[in-house]
Amino acid sequence: MKKFLYIYIVLISITTFSQEREVDSLPKNIEDYVFVQPGDTLTIQLNEFSIYPKHRFSSKEDIAYYLWFRKKVLKVYPYAKLASERLDTLNYRLTKIKSNSKRSKYIKLIQGYLEGEFTDQIKKMTKTEGRILIKLIHRQTGKTAYNNIKGLRSGWKAFWYNTTANLFKLSLKDEYHPESVNEDFLIEDILQRAFQDGVLNRQVDKLNFDYPKIIAERKAEINVEKYKKMFSKQRKKNAKKRKN
Repeated sequence: MKKFLYIYIVLISITTFSQEREVDSLPKNIEDYVFVQPGDTLTIQLNEFSIYPKHRFSSKEDIAYYLWFRKKVLKVYPYAKLASERLDTLNYRLTKIKSNSKRSKYIKLIQGYLEGEFTDQIKKMTKTEGRILIKLIHRQTGKTAYNNIKGLRSGWKAFWYNTTANLFKLSLKDEYHPESVNEDFLIEDILQRAFQDGVLNRQVDKLNFDYPKIIAERKAEINVEKYKKMFSKQRKKNAKKRKN
């Protein structure tokens, strides 16, 4: 199989090369080209990028837990990104509406739209994914999920939303602190590498933290003990159920 793939790649390369030679011609738009004479200095502006150090894992087993968590972050991030885009649009349009009654009607309209857009997806999320989403909403909007709801609805509604989240041991008041909270550092590490690799489309966060400095201080050490304990408890529960 490997030999077949190798032959296929070589044939494709040869075919592509021959095709390029056949259609080779002078450029039609010479303004798109730069001509350098002997002794000239050519300056090329490159996009700024960072090179992050390799992860440091305590064991091979830890890699599996990190990859499991990575899958969760990649799944949830687009929802936080979309929520931020919707809220930015909402806030901008509200500045154009002077009437309080019209503003109230518009907020209710958008509120229903947002709930219809996100409710089904959020219901399908696991507890871990829900917690990641709450943290990422803070990262992308600059406000906690609780305060975002409070701004769109009343404080009373935000309180009940938080109470409902607490039934699942989650808090809509959770903040995002990759500089001090291990789970947040893992999330940020996954995001930054995904942005760099083109796996996710970057959306500028609304929080002020220096990730290169954070990862340097952490020495790229990956701590997944929390998830190892979580899976251990789950395995014990499953074992008890099977016995019963």
